[in-house]
Amino acid sequence: MRRVSSVSLFLFTASALSSPAFAVDTEDQVFVVGEYLFSDQVNALKAPTPIIDVPQSLSIITADEIAKRGFTSIGQVIDYTPGVNTSLGEGHRDAVVFRGVRSTADFFIDGARDDVQYYRPLYNLEQLEILRGPNALLFGRGGTGGILNRVTKKGVLGETFVGYQTSVDTFGEHGGQIDINFSNSESVAFRLNAMYEGLNNHRDFFDGDRFGINPTVKFKPGQNTVIDLSYEYVDHERFVDRGIPTGLDGRPVEDLKNVVFADPELNYTTLEAHLLRGSIQHTFNEALKGNLSVFYGDYDKVYSNLYASGYDQVATPDLVTLDGYIDTTQRENLVLSGNLVSEIDTGSIGHTFIAGGEYINTSSDQNRFNTFWDTTSDDNEIFLITRPLDLINGIGTGFATNPAGVTATNDFTADLNDDTRVDIDVFSFYLQDQIELATWLDVVVGLRYDSFDIGVNNLGDPANPEFRERKDEEISPRFGIILKPRENISIYGSYSESFLPRSGEQFANINSSKNALDPDTFENIEVGVKWDFVDGLSLTAAIFEIEQSSPQVADSDPDTLDIIDSQIRGFEAQLQGYITERWFVSAGYSYLDGERVTRSGPTGLRPRELPENMFSVWNNYQVNPKFTLGVGLTYQDETFITNGPNSNGVRPTLPSYLRIDAAASYYISDKVTVQVNIENLTDTVYFPNAHSTHQAGVGAPINARFALSGRF
Repeated sequence: MRRVSSVSLFLFTASALSSPAFAVDTEDQVFVVGEYLFSDQVNALKAPTPIIDVPQSLSIITADEIAKRGFTSIGQVIDYTPGVNTSLGEGHRDAVVFRGVRSTADFFIDGARDDVQYYRPLYNLEQLEILRGPNALLFGRGGTGGILNRVTKKGVLGETFVGYQTSVDTFGEHGGQIDINFSNSESVAFRLNAMYEGLNNHRDFFDGDRFGINPTVKFKPGQNTVIDLSYEYVDHERFVDRGIPTGLDGRPVEDLKNVVFADPELNYTTLEAHLLRGSIQHTFNEALKGNLSVFYGDYDKVYSNLYASGYDQVATPDLVTLDGYIDTTQRENLVLSGNLVSEIDTGSIGHTFIAGGEYINTSSDQNRFNTFWDTTSDDNEIFLITRPLDLINGIGTGFATNPAGVTATNDFTADLNDDTRVDIDVFSFYLQDQIELATWLDVVVGLRYDSFDIGVNNLGDPANPEFRERKDEEISPRFGIILKPRENISIYGSYSESFLPRSGEQFANINSSKNALDPDTFENIEVGVKWDFVDGLSLTAAIFEIEQSSPQVADSDPDTLDIIDSQIRGFEAQLQGYITERWFVSAGYSYLDGERVTRSGPTGLRPRELPENMFSVWNNYQVNPKFTLGVGLTYQDETFITNGPNSNGVRPTLPSYLRIDAAASYYISDKVTVQVNIENLTDTVYFPNAHSTHQAGVGAPINARFALSGRF
């Protein structure tokens, strides 16, 4: 047993080769078996591998970095990650664009699918792992552009400590976190992580609360067995802000940057979730190890909102059309997974062989009611633009005055958009072999079989309920080759596939022709290099191409299918580590390009949310043993909001932006560190993301977050 350096900690085990997740906890000891590192910190153990031996692009940020950078959301982490950017997510959920592919479902927690739409907290994380490229062998359906996995903190054997953080920012947002570990033996440890946040920001009406508590227990009944049990309760409530309209030039109307197109009572989202996780890891002998894990999630979510759906800057610059709906989701996820990892030699050739399976059952009930205005007998109504845009007086009464002076009344129970009951069963099996042909040459080959069975009971028309079902069976291959001319350099190539059923990420419905269409398929080819050129500093770079094939019913013949292909290609590079003993740097760059294809062939149109260039860099400098300074910037090229032009023939666009951030911390003692993080140091007006034409997010002006943290 030994401890590993900060660079060695950048491991993405199963994610890199075949597992849903693997992570190293800096508090835990790491067991070295053969060439591979194993830790009792992970839930879904596969075949962990040093990052230099992973034939795929990935980024990892540890809990320590999350704290130093003052990150409080996944979106802030994404800002400093190459190859990925954020989408607005309708103001109520994390939405990440992985290499040009928007996703609201490719989220995992300790390797288990966490596909409900909400803002995920960071308080109980050991590290955050972002893997790019299609990943069906690792994670099954989805993962078309990448996945994001949260690795949670577990009990630490033989240690007792209390960690804490309390913070407040210049908008009035405030919160606290606590991390308590009790263990007076090498066989049992109890850990409790908890958080509270009182939310606030720069936008009118914005407020909310987030609460989370996560007790965990670790047992080690014998030298070769580790059991982890965890329960997490999450309770979130926040205001929903869907941004501002775009104007004649297709860009967000800067004069409206301070207007919130929403109602303080009707724009909100709530989430209550109960998450149970358990895993058992056992070493049978030096050559065979196994893991079994279970995850159960019970989610209850409500999402209500008004938003700008129409705006004409020339004809009616003082009027806006509002639309809206209220949406509810009750979902239960059960995930069972297990695998065996065997290290064997056949002559001079070494094998790390993995065999595993997964079962997922998802039950999801959801419905949506549109706004219904009595003045238009429709879900849209026109209002004057004012600040604040407090259109509705009284909770849920829906009274407002339109430009004609007529009182418009909204009813959130009159227009049922959909009401579905969904049940999904997924069975998966996978095999993979990492073959060491020579000390300088590894080959990775693997296959995954998925059976995805979905049934949807559509109750939207109570008089004529409709039940539809579909079963997809897919085989997803993966192949990789790793050349190591030196121990600290690897050159790799990889090919992988993934698929997405036509029920979509949130599988709300498979009506019309959707239940007759095969899944979308995605192919990824990637070539890259990884170089640990000095101790504590590494460089990774990759070029890649993702090709999407989407079967569509032919316009000319409903009995035949067109296969529509689209491509995204690009380059990524990341430098991370210590330039000197005092200077830490994390820098990333990505170049992305692509073209949409329709039945008529190539369109020449660039896909939405695909900035050509993105660049970020963060520097942390230890001035002396007590005082640290940090400075960074993030840049994003202009990016299209939609896949095509608006009614004026102009394509809605987010302008490019450059944001500068800074930080400073003073170490008083182990028990107290004082820290300030400043975002948008130059007070730049910028629009970081969008959801649709008239929903562009407004970046925050200069603001500061002050924190006290420590451990005793």
